[in-house]
Amino acid sequence: MPGQIREPGRTVTSRVLAVLDAFGSDDLDLSLAQLCRRTGLAPSTAHRLLAELVEWGGLERRGDRYRIGLRLFEIGMRAPGRRNLADVAQPFMEDLYEVTHENVHLAVRDGHHAVYLHKITGHRAVEAPSRSGERLPLHATRMGKALLAFAPHELTEEIISEGLPRHTPHTITTPGVLRRTLAQIRKRGFAVAAQEYSLGTISVAAPVLAIDGHAHAALSVVVHSSRADVARLGPAVRTAAMGVTRQTSPSPS
Repeated sequence: MPGQIREPGRTVTSRVLAVLDAFGSDDLDLSLAQLCRRTGLAPSTAHRLLAELVEWGGLERRGDRYRIGLRLFEIGMRAPGRRNLADVAQPFMEDLYEVTHENVHLAVRDGHHAVYLHKITGHRAVEAPSRSGERLPLHATRMGKALLAFAPHELTEEIISEGLPRHTPHTITTPGVLRRTLAQIRKRGFAVAAQEYSLGTISVAAPVLAIDGHAHAALSVVVHSSRADVARLGPAVRTAAMGVTRQTSPSPS
């Protein structure tokens, strides 16, 4: 949950950023009162900034509530490498969807979180309330573990030192178990998360590797726990991720 910020003498830029940062990954929309509580802004100041952001397209207003606007998403997609990555991954994600008919996700790592970048879904696929830009914990999700297993060792220790919050009864919260799980992922090339972040689903993810061997993205499939076939899904996801790897990180000649 974004913290409350009450600072005298704040710049206009810092106030605008506080408004945008007030939207957490689980927030579809917020009221003026909620935004004031989270940012520490006076209602008159918040109302003025919100009106300007709505006019610019950074926010959308629905009645008395505000939500992130398409303008911010469009700008985010201009970030170096993000759009190219999504474009390159698209055909491999489509192939993976045709094989599984389940939700297929693409994510990248941002600090200590995995961030959804793109998603392909269908009517048969299990409900997965994932949204582009949503931030997920590295230790409790298949995407996160695939990214963490192929990241510098120091990152794992940083994640452990911050604590491993429990999201469901199945979440890994023991440092030793997490380290062994990551070692297993590196050995077989894909990660599995069985109801660790949300109940009723099992997901499989594989890393998209850079030339240095570190993961700069991950592909995943999420299925209902009653029809999960990891023996089939694991190699399929890994093959798709390897295809994206070859396109984005060609071997040096």
